[in-house]
Amino acid sequence: MLRVTVDHERCCGSGMCALSAPEIFDQRDTDGRVVLLEQLVPPGSNELVRIASDNCPCRAISVTDTAMPGHRENSE
Repeated sequence: MLRVTVDHERCCGSGMCALSAPEIFDQRDTDGRVVLLEQLVPPGSNELVRIASDNCPCRAISVTDTAMPGHRENSE
């Protein structure tokens, strides 16, 4: 299972995450920054979350594989 974390301060509000995985990410109305809807990725959404993380221009999204303790899939 994947766990997602976001760095709100790093987020630039591009919205790529919400476009890539709308069931996991949204954006705040006030400034467009990321809102994490689900910290634990439901089955079937892993690829969408990885795409969202890879496409984030600010590198504000980190994805951790909880099946491998201490292993970070993608972090900046």
